Amino acid sequence: MLWLLWPGLALLSSSGAAQEKTPGPPASRFLCTAFPLDAAGTPGNCPWPPLPMPGAPEEQLQATLLQLRETLLQQKETIGQQRQAIRELTAKLGGCEGKGWRKGKDGEEDAAMGDLPRDPAKVVDQLSRTMQALKDRMESLEHQLRANISFAALPNDLREMLQRRLGDLERQLMSKVAELESEKTQLHNETSTHRQKTEAALNALLERVAELERGTSAFKAPDAFKVSLPLRTNYLYGKVKKTLPELYAFTVCLWLKSGASPGIGTPFSYAVPGQANEVVLIEWGNNPIELLINDKVAQLPLFISDGKWHHICVTWTTRDGMWEAFQDGEKLGTGDNLAPWHPIKPGGVLILGQEQDTVGGRFDATQAFVGEMSQFNIWDRVLKPEDIMNIANCSANMPGNIIPWVDNNVDVFGGAAKWPSETCEERLLDL
Repeated sequence: MLWLLWPGLALLSSSGAAQEKTPGPPASRFLCTAFPLDAAGTPGNCPWPPLPMPGAPEEQLQATLLQLRETLLQQKETIGQQRQAIRELTAKLGGCEGKGWRKGKDGEEDAAMGDLPRDPAKVVDQLSRTMQALKDRMESLEHQLRANISFAALPNDLREMLQRRLGDLERQLMSKVAELESEKTQLHNETSTHRQKTEAALNALLERVAELERGTSAFKAPDAFKVSLPLRTNYLYGKVKKTLPELYAFTVCLWLKSGASPGIGTPFSYAVPGQANEVVLIEWGNNPIELLINDKVAQLPLFISDGKWHHICVTWTTRDGMWEAFQDGEKLGTGDNLAPWHPIKPGGVLILGQEQDTVGGRFDATQAFVGEMSQFNIWDRVLKPEDIMNIANCSANMPGNIIPWVDNNVDVFGGAAKWPSETCEERLLDL
């Protein structure tokens, strides 16, 4: 840069020498100095280099020109920093691109933010053109300095132009950043609101499904039905959808009506892998009713094959294998050593009306139950005798906490049917 300014220096030096030789008022000389872009905009804050007085020595002129050169380099460095800041702002704006842009009627991006386009690529392009205009202006100034043209009018004009242009650019960038931040906040709020509405709708749907599951029944109440197994075959049966957890004690209660002979068959059976007779209640042939646990047998003193409704309950605990048998609320038998310390295994299949030789199958028609049953419930504890009496005489309704008697938990197959059942009081009249 300095070697380009030497012709101007020589011209100024010769002019100064001529003034020393020629009498008269000295000629005025003006020097143009560039200013940094971060200047506050007031003359007091602009670092102007001191202009040499008329008749100043050549060393002072050289120092002034060197200072001009340094100021110009500072301008270039400042402009470079502004470009870096613009690139950072552009990157920040580009990061918000994934938040979505509002579309106009014709699919064009909304340009409500002013002159800046919504497309980040267009923003970069426009900012690049602005910076190129600034660069061209700086190059024009350099050419003017090289040609030693008038220095008087350029500095203020350049300062005003750069400040105005950069001020406009900064306001546009800040406006765009502010609007993008506003859109980001608005989008977050809209997303949260949408998520809350979606969760509320989903919860309402789940509640409706649960309500339908509870209420989807052809009967007056979910438990007001009975399973009818009219024939002794190996294909009529009911299946309880729920399975049993691991049990260390249980109580099974149900209402039965059967006049089959010989033996009423198998009211229910529970089979697990490796043990088809995990829990079975059966009356087969001329044998008494038997309770099987882990293929161990206890004979129960129950008599229910008279074609009338009877309420049956059996209890068992793994401790010493204690068991109890109730008919119509009265305890008719008790015993121990029935599969003691053996927990009932979980995950098996619970069948109504058939005895299983394998899990869920291989039924034997001679062991099939013939008749009707209702209110089949299982608890994971031994019920008290007074609780069993209250259930049997219809003074209490206690659904099983492990297996409750509900319509949507029992499927029937092979011609077995579910019918509306008599009320508890009507069954009592049948005793």
